Amino acid sequence: MMKKTTQFMLSAVATMIALSGTSAFAEEQADGINIGGAVRVNYGYKDYNEASKDKGGDLTFDMAALKFNGKKGDWGLAAEYRFTSDTNYIKYGYAFYDIDPNWQLQFGINKVPFGNAEFISNSFWFGLPYYLGFEDDHDVGVKATFEKDAWHTDLAFYKNPEYGPSENKRYATDLYTGTINGTEYNNEETNQVNVRQSYTFEHNGGFTTLGGSAQFGQIYNSKTGNNGDRYAVAVHLDSSFNDWNLQLQALQYEYDAADAEDPNKIGVSVVSWQYEIASKGQSYSANIAKTFNTDWGSVKCYNDFGLMTPDVDDDDYDNSLQNVTGCAIAAGPTYTMVDFIMGKNMTFSTANNDHVGLPEMGDDWDKRVNINFGYYF
Repeated sequence: MMKKTTQFMLSAVATMIALSGTSAFAEEQADGINIGGAVRVNYGYKDYNEASKDKGGDLTFDMAALKFNGKKGDWGLAAEYRFTSDTNYIKYGYAFYDIDPNWQLQFGINKVPFGNAEFISNSFWFGLPYYLGFEDDHDVGVKATFEKDAWHTDLAFYKNPEYGPSENKRYATDLYTGTINGTEYNNEETNQVNVRQSYTFEHNGGFTTLGGSAQFGQIYNSKTGNNGDRYAVAVHLDSSFNDWNLQLQALQYEYDAADAEDPNKIGVSVVSWQYEIASKGQSYSANIAKTFNTDWGSVKCYNDFGLMTPDVDDDDYDNSLQNVTGCAIAAGPTYTMVDFIMGKNMTFSTANNDHVGLPEMGDDWDKRVNINFGYYF
């Protein structure tokens, strides 16, 4: 499981630090393609795993990444590909066209506009919505982005995810075709529409962004040929005051798969792992962070809290919780994140990591420490 977890953990930091070329209205740059990337290693200590405790944790290779960003006139390119110890995959790759100073079109594997504009998390561990498929997701389609004054609008259509439904070696969480814990899933995401609207206003000491998101799509059953449907809606806030930052988000979702063997749950996959989630529920996020600037860089300390409440017909389904306390240290080309993770009825952060929002396997919080060090170029 260490390799699977390590692959998963590589995702957050590289996107947090060097996500150049993905904003519709980034600062002006000269014509040409810029090449960059990162190399990362990861230390993990799991308090609930005897082997990890006996060894004092594990230090492993995390990933290497190559990034391409640039423009030629009104056309541009943004792409990132990642290499890990036992797999590799594309995170995003798309062309974009600046129609005018306010509108941009993106074609290819681009970031799904849902929820808080960047992340609903500060930590390397992502927020709870990531494990449900609603944070930092990337799919294949076309997105139009409008930005003028305080208003920002995203409209998008996605035909399908970046990889097929039976593939679990992917960057972001999508529906999975295969058998998990004895339940057979034959679901494929298709024909997805996204709308996100936000408004940013300045105030003394900072700014606040208020927004709302909606997502609708189909679920194709590859065994029966029938279509189900899915939706998600969210309201979100991102507010900065001096060196403090507050993120809040409330999310409602439902996966209504056709001909489901068990309609209360559905299978998903991410970074070489597949697991089950409640097919309907709510997710709440509350994150706070403070940044300390230094002569050599900066330190951002934070606490990210997430709660998922299942809303299915089975009363045995339980809440899932995750809390991450940590600090991110930026110094020159390096970025290090030190996280203390607590999970309850969660995937990845608990001993029983094959579900989110299903019947609870134990009453205790599981705990782990993760330190991720990266060099960016």
